[in-house]
Amino acid sequence: SMTLVAWGDKGVPRVVMVVCARGKMARLYTAAIGHNPGMRQPLFQVRDLCKNYGTNTVVDQLSFHIDPGECLGVIGPNGAGKTTTIRMCLGQTTPDQGEILFRHEPAAPALFMPGDALEIKARLGVVTQFDTLDPDFSCAENLLVYGRYFGLAKAEIAPRVPLLLDFAALKAKADAKPGELSGGMRRRLSLARALVNNPQLLLLDEPTTGLDPQARHLMWERLQLLLQQGKSILLTTHFMDEAERLCNRLLVLDHGKKIAEGRPRDLIAQHLEPDVVEVYGNGALALAQDETLRPLATRIEVSGETVFFYTVDARPLLEALTAHPTLRTLHRPANLEDLFLKLTGRQIREDA
Repeated sequence: SMTLVAWGDKGVPRVVMVVCARGKMARLYTAAIGHNPGMRQPLFQVRDLCKNYGTNTVVDQLSFHIDPGECLGVIGPNGAGKTTTIRMCLGQTTPDQGEILFRHEPAAPALFMPGDALEIKARLGVVTQFDTLDPDFSCAENLLVYGRYFGLAKAEIAPRVPLLLDFAALKAKADAKPGELSGGMRRRLSLARALVNNPQLLLLDEPTTGLDPQARHLMWERLQLLLQQGKSILLTTHFMDEAERLCNRLLVLDHGKKIAEGRPRDLIAQHLEPDVVEVYGNGALALAQDETLRPLATRIEVSGETVFFYTVDARPLLEALTAHPTLRTLHRPANLEDLFLKLTGRQIREDA
């Protein structure tokens, strides 16, 4: 037999392929040679994922990983490839190129999607963009029937149902059908259903879209509890405050490519000035070309009727703006929404 070795990050050799005497090949994306067994292994890993529809590249050489107990957020404009990535991770869409692997224990051999789809899905929980609850079943029945899809015995599922309903703050709605619930209740029921098989990894595709602020905050509280319990989460969202609140790391996608990755506050510090001053009101747009104000900002952007001044120190700018008392100003720190708009642009796209 012959062993092929590739050199990975930081010069660490990795066994990539073993070619046996009979010509059979086995891919062994194993730990590094001489690797310490105590090293932390990712729970879930995507390598060089690609997906094309005709001439349209939807996902382009995408790689990322999720550690145990970590929440990885995926943000990007509509059409950036977020949902297609989730579908490939679930085995619902076949990638044209790349690897998707799951390691349920640090020392266990990796499972590959789609070949090991059943074994991987047994350890996943999924909340899709749109509710897929059965309208003919009560809340308790939805959980019970869903658990049966995983091959769990009724005697095993039954004790979990009241606990999951209590976790979702739906204990009093056990006998109600989904059509009798509010939008927030249905989303929490979907989350409870995703937990019925006690998954290691949750894939949440825009789980709080359409919810009012109270319902969103309750959902965030439940997701934070799951992270504290050691669950891992892959989250796609359009809410930047949600991403900053829940995610340990963020992946920014655009046109199917990863354009940034890191911790939320690190990304903000890396790409943005720390202070933002928004100016709006009648005549605000003229300030974008004001020669006395322009030197006081590192960068100036205009969106609608608002001028955004990005600066390292906002004090001189705020003092200069007192000469325009009819205009309204808002001084705030840079946030993830600023990062999102800087990296992906402010214009609405035709395909969004």
